[in-house]
Amino acid sequence: MNKGAALSSGIDTGEEILSVRNISLSFGGVKALTDISFDLLKGEVRAIIGPNGAGKSSMLNVINGFYHPQQGEVWYCGSKRKSLKPHQIAYQGIARTFQNIALFKGMSTLDNIMTGRFTHMRSNIVSQAFWRGPAEREEIANREKVEDIIEFLEIQAIRKTPVGRLPYGLQKRVELGRALAAEPVLLLLDEPMAGMNIEEKEDMSRFILDVQQEFGTTIALIEHDMGVVMDISDRVVVLDYGKKIGDGTPDEVRNNQAVIDAYLGVPHE
Repeated sequence: MNKGAALSSGIDTGEEILSVRNISLSFGGVKALTDISFDLLKGEVRAIIGPNGAGKSSMLNVINGFYHPQQGEVWYCGSKRKSLKPHQIAYQGIARTFQNIALFKGMSTLDNIMTGRFTHMRSNIVSQAFWRGPAEREEIANREKVEDIIEFLEIQAIRKTPVGRLPYGLQKRVELGRALAAEPVLLLLDEPMAGMNIEEKEDMSRFILDVQQEFGTTIALIEHDMGVVMDISDRVVVLDYGKKIGDGTPDEVRNNQAVIDAYLGVPHE
């Protein structure tokens, strides 16, 4: 798979969707992020890489409201964002998958993905209880969206299977489906291929590119597999010990000596 991808696919990547500006985050005396700034452009795949403990997941937690930085600003769709909770940010069009799978193991694939539709549910509890009128129409519309996602991710055969019975790679795909059910403007993927074999990684890479190219979704991706990062990313930002040490196209980052030293552990001679 070769990614010249979004930039040559007709997607307009010129508009800034999100910008983090001078973000610093500390836990007690431990600095997780120090003066980090970068942006995400409409329709691109933006990889965030770095060694373990570099601050990658902390940055995603800032973007989707789990953490609130002591310094810096987050700008989203042209406006400075206030301090919001994760569910409020979800309503703004930001969805996320997690490094450790966070599914309802006793529920089916379909029902897990349905939970991702909560931002699109408008009927009140009474209407839902009687399942009449607007509530019934809303339920049907949401189920149609979920069935479309199931078909898109090629998981029709497991739609009724409890996810706890599924192999790891398929659980990861279901979690992606739940995030897609929110119809996000910005999709945050925290190590979506961790623990996968080569075939599963190829499948997930294909689905990520399909999400980008078919839906125009902007994607921020944390991933340790450098082959995957270089293949599917438009731009890459590199963190090390909570500081930014590189930012650019995959080729620019690949040839950045500071990145080579920190990420690959190769001393500069």
